[in-house]
Amino acid sequence: MRASGKEGVATSGSGAAIKGLSKGERTRRTIVARAVGIVSEVGYEGLSIGSLAAVTKLSKSGLFAHFKSKEALQLAVMQEVIDRYVARVVQPGLAAPRGEGRLRVLFEKKLQWILGQQELRGCLLGKASLEYDNRHGHPVRQRLIQALEDWRELLVRATRGAIEARDFRADLDAEQFAYEFDGITMMYQQARGLLADRAAEQRAHTAFASLLERSRRSSRSRQH
Repeated sequence: MRASGKEGVATSGSGAAIKGLSKGERTRRTIVARAVGIVSEVGYEGLSIGSLAAVTKLSKSGLFAHFKSKEALQLAVMQEVIDRYVARVVQPGLAAPRGEGRLRVLFEKKLQWILGQQELRGCLLGKASLEYDNRHGHPVRQRLIQALEDWRELLVRATRGAIEARDFRADLDAEQFAYEFDGITMMYQQARGLLADRAAEQRAHTAFASLLERSRRSSRSRQH
């Protein structure tokens, strides 16, 4: 999953980066942050230049100076959400040592992301997945697919790293591991949010522990 900026890892929240921005770019970021709030309420398709103008108290012409179309505005919101995800989930995971430990960090950060997104009425990546499932050719759908493919690729690489580190067995299917990893977090999101299941976190950790146990090398294999 790539964020905007150099080498695909720059994030949108660092103070040093913001201080170096022009007034116009700072204004644009403030507008996008307000737009994220609107999307959390009415979805990506409910976002418009008009609704954003009402919230920001800016003129439509002023907003058009930053975003030439509704789709450009939607894409800016999508990129902001991706940047936040990279900063809060991906980067901490990549900072962890390669092996099972990195996957554990990615899992914990993903659960924290889902929990933190409750204030936005649910994960905005998940919301986009529902809105644009059948919107073939829409630029927001295309950007979302790229982000989700990047995330899945990251999980696969991290799993292969755990195999190479001899934490996981050599014949483990890394793509299947990544599939099940995502399945657990998706179920957690539904159970924690929609169903308000108090046992959601415990069940997610139990499921992930089972996935790890099935993926590890046997104690006998580790000795050789």
